[in-house]
Amino acid sequence: MKFELDDYNRNVSDESLIEDLKVVAKKLNKDSVTREEYDTNGKYHSTTQLRRFGSWFDALKKAGLQKTRTSPNVPEEELFKNLEEVWIKLGRQPRYQEVQKPLSKFHVGTYENRFGGWRKALERFVEYVNSEEGATSEESIKKIERAEFPAQHKTPRTINWRLRFIVMRRDNFKCKNCGRSPATDPTIILHVDHIKAWANGGETVLENLQTLCSKCNIGKSDLE
Repeated sequence: MKFELDDYNRNVSDESLIEDLKVVAKKLNKDSVTREEYDTNGKYHSTTQLRRFGSWFDALKKAGLQKTRTSPNVPEEELFKNLEEVWIKLGRQPRYQEVQKPLSKFHVGTYENRFGGWRKALERFVEYVNSEEGATSEESIKKIERAEFPAQHKTPRTINWRLRFIVMRRDNFKCKNCGRSPATDPTIILHVDHIKAWANGGETVLENLQTLCSKCNIGKSDLE
């Protein structure tokens, strides 16, 4: 068997890249092509198109195709929430090539187009999540108490997804009780639970939250 190197796509002409986009669109019988569709059906990779033409939309324009319509309209928080779910499943920061179906609801190209690059998307996500951390500690509760707002609870019972992610990240995306993780067993579902129950006066702050798998969380509830 003779081994040969794959073609070096950086040397492909603009005309060949544009023509391949048209071929994929014709094959799919569509007037537009998403990056995910192109990566599945195209001769080259969407990143080659992106590097050559600056953006996916510019590549589509040069091929005489319509812009993809859904990605620009996805709320930023929905993109971040999806990234949080992927991060939890992997138990670590997602890599570029991993951000695609079925692991991710959105293709990595959606993040690149919205934020100007994958790295910039990650930086914006971390900044967004970390902004929650400063408002969910015991110190924040003390500030509320000093403001003398009369209430039985100083925090809501609901744990929002940003705080949930912070807790899971602190707990290494593992159940604090049994140590299981979705990264090693995809059937594991993690929850964030109050250590001291909210109904018993526990607050929704970092110090009173822990990561539990669904099985251990149910067992805890039965004990309570």
